[in-house]
Amino acid sequence: MKLLPVIFKRQLAHYAGTPGTYLSIAIFSVLSVALGLHMSSWPEQDSSHLQVFFQLHPWLYLLLIPVLAAQLWSDESNAGFLDLMKTLPITTFEWVIGKFLAAWVMAGTALMLTFPLVIIANYLGVADNTVIASQFISSWLLAGSYLAVGCFIFTLVRQRTALFLLTVGLMLIVSALSYLLDALEHQAPIWAVDSLVSLSPFSRYSAIDNGKFTLRDTLYFISMILAFLAATTVTLNYKHS
Repeated sequence: MKLLPVIFKRQLAHYAGTPGTYLSIAIFSVLSVALGLHMSSWPEQDSSHLQVFFQLHPWLYLLLIPVLAAQLWSDESNAGFLDLMKTLPITTFEWVIGKFLAAWVMAGTALMLTFPLVIIANYLGVADNTVIASQFISSWLLAGSYLAVGCFIFTLVRQRTALFLLTVGLMLIVSALSYLLDALEHQAPIWAVDSLVSLSPFSRYSAIDNGKFTLRDTLYFISMILAFLAATTVTLNYKHS
């Protein structure tokens, strides 16, 4: 794992040198604040938490995560780079983890740009910082799970436009699953609905976002991240063997 920091820093430098990174982060941050203020008179009603803003993140990540994931394997199409990688004492797992962590840091950077909302909430004097902290953590975990899925998808096919649309479509389906479950609540057996709810990332995210920060939900997101990163590693090993 000695070269993991090198991969991490190299991927961060790649993001820093790509204008699309700044554009996608700016769009995410601006829309997160603007739509939250537009949908609710938050300062006048209840500023003890930021749920009105964080409940938009599963949808706004559709604009950010595919852009970050698409840049993870931009080097993979370069045959010379792949030949160089084979000569270095580095494993595919280190390669995947280093790149993923860099992308996750960029997602966290976009998230932290909304931090002025926390300052405003505390200035108003009624902020529940414990709930707000759980909202930030849950949003970052959700971003990590989306990134892990995108990281895996972008190893399958080289057509980046099609993959971008596929990633957005998959995340859109996952984000909309909770609304489907609400519609099925009185149409399907309770055990079936509960089983689907337990598998829905959006339902887990909503629970933590409401301040119900549990170890079970946290482990769910971590397990999802590790599972897709493992699938990415296996896929890359197979393609490069």
